This record gives sequence, structure tokens and C-alpha cells, in this order.
Amino acid sequence: MANNIQQKKDQEATAPKAEVSDEAILATLSGEEVKPEIKKVKKAKRQILKGRATIKCSYNNTIINISDPTGGVLSWASSGLMGFKGAKKATPYAATQVVASVAEKVKKYGMKELEVFVRGVGSGREASIRALANNGFEIVSIKDTTPIPHNGCRAKRPRRV
Repeated sequence: MANNIQQKKDQEATAPKAEVSDEAILATLSGEEVKPEIKKVKKAKRQILKGRATIKCSYNNTIINISDPTGGVLSWASSGLMGFKGAKKATPYAATQVVASVAEKVKKYGMKELEVFVRGVGSGREASIRALANNGFEIVSIKDTTPIPHNGCRAKRPRRV
């Protein structure tokens, strides 16, 4: 028990003290309660100049995410997230709105250059790439990563009549 009390006193002695301003001292003397102000150190945003944009355009939706070169996703959005419903999700207009939303989120990282990876056959492919260029990104490369079957599944047996 006494050992625990001694440990707490040692911790209090080594703990960093909060600086108290002159206004706080005057306020406590006048009888007002004031919480001590502790200055917070702002964490610097990491600057990422190059990134990867992955665009997935299906017949039903358009999904875009922007990541750093190692693959850590910085922001993403889809046309469904933007409020489009039904057939409007796969339109080129919805794709441009999604790019604008993602670009807004990524601006704080100071990103300038993008490698674009496009997947799928939807109508938002071209529009989303154009929108990336119009939102101030320099497009370094465009690569189509649409999955293509190289023989596929075994064919169904022929029907006997």
C-alpha cells in the first residue's frame, strides 16, 4: 500500500507540468474556475507527390480510389456514395462527380502526379480519366487492368439428342 503511494508520488514528480498563463492565475485569484490551456502540437500532413488512381467502371457503378505508391489508400469514392441511384450511377457525369470528390480529399496531401489503372467496361472510363486531368493532376501513365479470361472454365458437355 505504502509502496503504491510512493510510486504515484514519483510519477507525479516526473510527469510534465502544464504551463499556466497569467490570465488563468488572475481568474483563479478572483474565484473563477479556469481549465489550464495545454498547447497542442499540430501534426504535419505528409506530402505525397506521386500516387496511383484505380478506377473500376462496371455497367452499374464507378468506383475510384487514390493511394500512395506503396498502396495505402488516401481517399476513395463511388457514384453510389455521391448519391446517384439506379442507372445514373454508371453515367459519365457521375464519374466526373466522383473524381471531383476524390480530388478534393487528396488535395491536402499535395499530390501532383498520378498513375491511372482502369478496370472494367463501363461508360465512365474515359470521363473519369479526363476529369482527373482537369482537376489538376498530371497523368503519368494509363494502364488497362480489365480481367480477361485466357481459356476460362471447362465447356459444357455436348447435348445428346
